Amino acid sequence: MSHKTEGSKSVVTALFGNIFVTIIKTIVSIYSGSSSMFAESVHSFADTLNQSLLLIGIKRSKRPADESRGYGYGIERFFWSLISACGILFIGAGISVYHSIDSLLSHNNKISDINYYTVVVLLVALIIEGATFLVALKELKNKRKLSHKIFIDADPIILAVIYEDGAAVIGILVALTAQVLMHFTGNNIYDSMGGIIVGLILGFLAIILIVKNYQYIIGKSLNEETTEEITELLLEDPCVENISEFKSVAIDINKYRIYTTVEWNGTPLYEEIYEAGDLKEEFDNIKDDFKEFTKLMFKTTDRIPRLVGNRIDEIEKKIKDRFPQIVYVDIEIN
Repeated sequence: MSHKTEGSKSVVTALFGNIFVTIIKTIVSIYSGSSSMFAESVHSFADTLNQSLLLIGIKRSKRPADESRGYGYGIERFFWSLISACGILFIGAGISVYHSIDSLLSHNNKISDINYYTVVVLLVALIIEGATFLVALKELKNKRKLSHKIFIDADPIILAVIYEDGAAVIGILVALTAQVLMHFTGNNIYDSMGGIIVGLILGFLAIILIVKNYQYIIGKSLNEETTEEITELLLEDPCVENISEFKSVAIDINKYRIYTTVEWNGTPLYEEIYEAGDLKEEFDNIKDDFKEFTKLMFKTTDRIPRLVGNRIDEIEKKIKDRFPQIVYVDIEIN
């Protein structure tokens, strides 16, 4: 799947699912007066807003590079994903916890038994959220084996959908548990506590996503293993004696730019010229004419930058061929 469309399917599926879930949760929340149901309706409303922001991020990140952004606009998906995470924290977690604490302190005893409409809506929401979670998980795997490794460099937008839907599933189970406990104990405190727990889950989720996107926005570098492999490849070339500086930064999902300063040894290039035999033949033709010899030296000197440039191009091509995630390579000779 191309990085240009990665995440779109998950976000669109989750968006439409959450619009429907938000509506039915809100109606039942107003009807029942349940704190945990209110927290769930706010949760789904926050998810709907957040997924709208994620779609904006995906669309804006598709813009090609221009004079203002020479490396493209891929970083925008991280910015909008960060805004989305902040929305989860302040709208989802903040309002849910505040309302549930207020309900807990007010000792509202209007709800005396389980509301079966609430249970039905929660079960429907569980099915929808579970389905969207599986869609996002499938897009993340992309025919790869499910492991911790695929989450490390995963698109924060897909991760946002996975984490949001995963938190939604957990939140629904918490709300259902609160309803059952309230039914068997007759104590409404479980309903308020359920709302608080849902809010805390959202807060924890938001912090994880904020940290993930923060790493990309400030400049996420390649992992240590890949960095070592690239430096080894550089040092394999006889013209590269040492690497004095190496930097890398993410410019989009699984797309990096690297910058390196190397200490250059021009002897192998001279040997290539010598082994070609052209220089000796030219020298033999003009060795008795100092003026022509001087011209040959200037001509040879003019060839050196082109030879160096060609060798650098070859090194850059090797890096890009072996590491497809490297799309820009800047090699500077020290």
